[in-house]
Amino acid sequence: MAEREAAERAARAAAENYGTENYGKLPMNQSQERKGVNRIRVSDINAGRAGETVTIRARVHTSRATSAKLAFFVFRQQDSTIQGVLTIDETNISKNFVKFASNVPVESIVIVEGIVMRTQEEIKSTTVSDAELQIKKFYVMSETHGRLPFSLEDASRSEEEFNKEDVQFSRVTLETRLNHRVVDLRVSRMRALITVANHGIFRIQSGICQLFREFLLSKSFIEIHTPKIIGAASEGGSNVFSIKYFKGEAFLAQSPQLYKQMCICSDFERVFEIAPVFRAEDSNTHRHMTEFMGLDLEMAFEEHYHEALDILDELFVFIFDGLKTRYASEIKTVKSQYPSADFEYHPKTLRLEYKDAVQLLRENGTEIGDFEDLSTEKEKFLGKLVKEKYKTDFYILDKFPLAVRPFYTMPDSNDNRYSNSYDFFMRGQEILSGAQRIHDPVFLEERAKVHGVDIRTIQPYIDSFKRGAPPHAGGGIGLERVVMFYLNLDDIRRSSLFPRDPKRLEP
Repeated sequence: MAEREAAERAARAAAENYGTENYGKLPMNQSQERKGVNRIRVSDINAGRAGETVTIRARVHTSRATSAKLAFFVFRQQDSTIQGVLTIDETNISKNFVKFASNVPVESIVIVEGIVMRTQEEIKSTTVSDAELQIKKFYVMSETHGRLPFSLEDASRSEEEFNKEDVQFSRVTLETRLNHRVVDLRVSRMRALITVANHGIFRIQSGICQLFREFLLSKSFIEIHTPKIIGAASEGGSNVFSIKYFKGEAFLAQSPQLYKQMCICSDFERVFEIAPVFRAEDSNTHRHMTEFMGLDLEMAFEEHYHEALDILDELFVFIFDGLKTRYASEIKTVKSQYPSADFEYHPKTLRLEYKDAVQLLRENGTEIGDFEDLSTEKEKFLGKLVKEKYKTDFYILDKFPLAVRPFYTMPDSNDNRYSNSYDFFMRGQEILSGAQRIHDPVFLEERAKVHGVDIRTIQPYIDSFKRGAPPHAGGGIGLERVVMFYLNLDDIRRSSLFPRDPKRLEP
């Protein structure tokens, strides 16, 4: 009797466990053989492909088993999602198949083969709204281990949702996000049109670099790569990281400034670089980091440093125009989670002189000296006044006081209390600092001494001007700040992949 029951159970189990070759875990080492299976992008699937059998690699975004015979999935591939349906049949898909697939943890990476099916009604919870996959094969490539550090749904909510009185959500702090940055960068909205705000931010950041490079190459600039380990603090001061260098000491570059100028002395004429910059400033603010990406350029000019200013003006308008036309969907995506007003700018950028800015501040109740540097608070207030008066979020401030600029800045020939230097501002905060540089070695050495720079530490730099150098000017742009202020994000760490500040060295 017992033997017969055992045999019956075994027969039932065998009958329920057919099609085992259609699901399971793949070997860890995927490089077994090349089968030539064409895996397509989720974004390329639509109702026009109904009836086709396709294979995708994606993450399990959500899974929901409605019974032992039926389960629904949402598969995510970057910012594209599609619904998958798994239902038993008599030959290939068993209850054990459904059970296995339903128990795969969310965020696991899977290989799914299925038939594209046209949907009778629009699916509003996925980016592919007119089609779904009828799943035929389901393999786990990389399984999630342990619980996620936070709910992706909560992490994707906009500030507006948290401010609603009738709902309660768990707010995911920026600190928690940054501690688990790899997961945070995947964050996607799970209601309405699914978007990936973080992916949008960094696609826009990539776009800015592309547009920066594209414009400058069209203007005969040469891309250069300067050293980041140097023998002396490149700009003086204490905000420099020292490192052990064999038996001696070296420093991380505060900017490529001196090397850009040395390239001009080498008759490169026009140069640019996209590279990291290091600043040992103990500034724990929303806009400071100890390592950031600098977009730097330098150029010889013919008659006036405003030739460089004109190039920079054109460059930013080119970037802003390019973002609007090439990255409209990414901008929309980011705004769905971080709502903000559109960034406003003029085709020809507003230019003010420093003394005009001082006057505007004074007219509106702010005390400031003629040659006093702008504090962050005064910068922001000035930006507010400019927006109200000139209807722009982007402007240039020219002719800064000489005393607040680096030693290599050329004084104004008409009034040496001022200088041929400028800053660019977005939404009231500085994103570029630049100037005409001193190209005479005697005067350069004189100005260095005034600033307390030890000449011995920059002797090769000064010597490079002794063989003749053309007048030149340039500037340095903070990439993360441009992204931050263009999208009106509340913290620069949101526009840095793995931010570094005085309190963060991980991940």
